[in-house]
Amino acid sequence: MNRTKYQLNETEMPAAWYNIQADLPQPLAPYLHPGTKQPLGPADLAPLFPMALIMQEVSQERYIDIPGEVIDIYRSWRPTTLYRAHALEKALQTPAKIFYKYEGSSPAGSHKPNTAVPQAYYNKKEGINRLTTETGAGQWGSSMAFACSQFGIELKVYMVKVSYQQKPYRKMMMETWGAQCVPSPSMDTNSGRAALAEDPNNPGSLGLAISEAVEDAAPRADSHYALGSVLNHVLMHQTVIGLEALKQMEMAGEYPDVVIGCVGGGSNFGGMALPFVHQNLTGGKNTRIVAVEPASCPTLTKGTFAFDYGDVAGMAPIAKMFTLGRKFMPPPVHAGGLRYHGMAPIVSHLHKLGLIEAKSVMQLPTFEAGIQFARTEGFISAPETNHAIRATIDEAIKCRESGEKKVILFNHSGHGHFDMAAYDAYLSGKLTDYEYPESLVTEALKDLPQCIIG
Repeated sequence: MNRTKYQLNETEMPAAWYNIQADLPQPLAPYLHPGTKQPLGPADLAPLFPMALIMQEVSQERYIDIPGEVIDIYRSWRPTTLYRAHALEKALQTPAKIFYKYEGSSPAGSHKPNTAVPQAYYNKKEGINRLTTETGAGQWGSSMAFACSQFGIELKVYMVKVSYQQKPYRKMMMETWGAQCVPSPSMDTNSGRAALAEDPNNPGSLGLAISEAVEDAAPRADSHYALGSVLNHVLMHQTVIGLEALKQMEMAGEYPDVVIGCVGGGSNFGGMALPFVHQNLTGGKNTRIVAVEPASCPTLTKGTFAFDYGDVAGMAPIAKMFTLGRKFMPPPVHAGGLRYHGMAPIVSHLHKLGLIEAKSVMQLPTFEAGIQFARTEGFISAPETNHAIRATIDEAIKCRESGEKKVILFNHSGHGHFDMAAYDAYLSGKLTDYEYPESLVTEALKDLPQCIIG
């Protein structure tokens, strides 16, 4: 029998998150204050985040225990299933073995609740009863709405306007869980009003939505801000994915030659990749680890490694990362969760050190891959996830041509049940490719902050 599913029981779920900062060959650059451009201290971040998360952000401990209350909620969908893609392998006529970790079984349909739940937990524990956040495609907003519903926390979500218009059911999910969702740019904040005054048809960006959410939360004593990607503690919470996958690959009697994940801000990619980077750094393994981004938002492949603001208005902390510039305004492609101007400092650092690879793919080939995956494996994938599927299929085809029997593992970050308008556009021939021009990248990078540290 060809085994298809590899499932852990609840007692085998990770009891601690993995923190790669303990194993980095060179430390991360510090976050800088957006005003003084000096290294941030805990007190600077206290208006936005609970102290437990601030401490996790800078921790050098290799493992940080997952609170019991978080594990109790995780159990409703974790551990997630590892699949062997027999049907896809057969269709590709490849000698490669393809495995995927399916994160679409969470209540919100993606990997995002892995960090939304602990973020809501730590805020509630500190007495915070209101949160603000941004969302691109709606995956993070709906995940945070779910998490806040578990802890009785009020939530306001600023959703990038183009996705708000493309994906109304994501807004309805958030409202079902009790959150308020508004399109960004909105008239609710100074940064939103300024953007609309400059361009009434502004389609929005994650950087702008972050500005609005931060501006909303910072002055209010009852409110904190939650971020769905990029930050160190977010990627650490997501490592439950890779930690489970390590055990499941052992169950399968295999170890991956290649690990693949789509990448926008870095959370699902980091969640899968970081435990395997750990094995490369300390366990004698030599796995290729590939981050796949859209050619329309080529942060790792065309961006600059520099200090930059995390948001458009310059209110969020300054991080050293690969960036397209905070004023980068992405085109309205359907991979809404991958349209952030910067990359997680951890992912950026690993790429700069040559410990991971990066590639960009066009929009049409990603949907072609998603369709092939749906017609073989059955799952309809989020447009973001299709980027990882495209790269996986490309690797498998290379194996067909070379005869190599490589083991390929990718993170299936979420289902596409609320993205059917994108599939409709593809199937009806209305979808087009878009590659972000070098000239616009150069223009967007002119406004980088002048920082003398690191």
